[in-house]
Amino acid sequence: MALNGIQIFKLTPKKNCKECGCPTCMAFSMKVAQGAMQIEQCPHMSDEALASLSEATAPPMKTIKIGTGDGEFTLGGETVLFRHEKTFVSKPRYAVGLCTCMDDATVDAKLAEIPKVDYDRIGERMYAELIFVNCNEGADAEKYTALVKKAAGLGRTLILGCTDPEIAKAALAVCKDSKPVLDGANASNYEAMNAIATEAGVVLGVSGKDLNELYDTTAALEKLGNKNLILDTTGADVKETFANTVQVRRAALKDQDRTFGYPSIVNLVKVARGDLHLQAALAAMFTMKYGSIIVMEQMTYAEALPLYGLRQNVFTDPQKPMKVEPGIYPLNGADENSLVVTTVDFALTYFVVSGELERSGVPLNLVINDAGGLSVLTSWAAGKFSGNSISSFIKENVEPKIKCRKLVIPGKVAVLKGDLEAKLPGWEIIVAPREAVQLVKFLKDMQAEGQI
Repeated sequence: MALNGIQIFKLTPKKNCKECGCPTCMAFSMKVAQGAMQIEQCPHMSDEALASLSEATAPPMKTIKIGTGDGEFTLGGETVLFRHEKTFVSKPRYAVGLCTCMDDATVDAKLAEIPKVDYDRIGERMYAELIFVNCNEGADAEKYTALVKKAAGLGRTLILGCTDPEIAKAALAVCKDSKPVLDGANASNYEAMNAIATEAGVVLGVSGKDLNELYDTTAALEKLGNKNLILDTTGADVKETFANTVQVRRAALKDQDRTFGYPSIVNLVKVARGDLHLQAALAAMFTMKYGSIIVMEQMTYAEALPLYGLRQNVFTDPQKPMKVEPGIYPLNGADENSLVVTTVDFALTYFVVSGELERSGVPLNLVINDAGGLSVLTSWAAGKFSGNSISSFIKENVEPKIKCRKLVIPGKVAVLKGDLEAKLPGWEIIVAPREAVQLVKFLKDMQAEGQI
């Protein structure tokens, strides 16, 4: 049997083949070709054929891992140019840039700011995952190593932007165990940098003055046996950087050119040149087109909230709706005596409703139960947001913790009022307005009338 032009085994139909999980080897091969099964699951494959076929069927963009422990991140592994074709695999990671050209006070201030952006949104931790430590021209090994040590103290995965082999070697000596990225190989030093990166066991970043030089240098490194690479596509300006990043991705995924089949680094510190508004706009653009690591001059809440929200939307499986974890969410300083409000766990509904509830200023407990990640009417129609599901969650999770016995339900499911009153004796069921924007006036009126 041949798959992708490679002879893998002599076709012999086998009935009820337990190892393959399908009735014939032909069916198994078709499932492998469709990506439904892994080729390693076939017990009839020779080692030689397995090695050849694994390489041939691997994604056109290589999957690269950096960092260790909680700081380990997966980059690349993409198979499509656009999200509507298929789900993206590895979301971009954000780095804050440091440089030996900065004085100690500036470095300390930037390091102090980095941990301030660290929060959870729909079960995902959102923070600056990486620190890019740049070695400016004229800096010596001692100064750069000291800066690397200081950055490593924050516990984030590092990217070492250094093109001097000796300085890079000294810096890696103090941080190689955390598996940083060594972003410093180019046409003039790639052999020396390759030896240093290979010895330390870290990913090597490759750059070039243009795409042709980047391609040739990457090909030369592959000939040396190094495929643990990441491509620095940063150009002289925004236009060149965008063109480089998109063309590298297209060459790998559309043209199947594996020499460009690696993740990318986009350094906005070099491109935005201190313009923080431009940096924020570019960070959003390269989140979609197609930076694997995006280096920024700083990361504040004003930049982080929309940027991480965008990343979460783009890099979430469209077939799996974003859901909020079921639980009790106190808002506006609520306590056990505060009003209880409920809605579904669909993330968009949650953020719209919670935003209006917070805007009202009324202390309340927002209760979320498992509704399948669907909107209010859809989950109600599917039987997932029903009198049974709501009452069960209230009895098991809310009554032991909350003393208030007033429950506000969404106006679009007012039909549940009677059912809930029957299933929750002692509770007053209140129907909210149909639209979230009306919640502020509704709650303030209740408060003014002494109902809460």
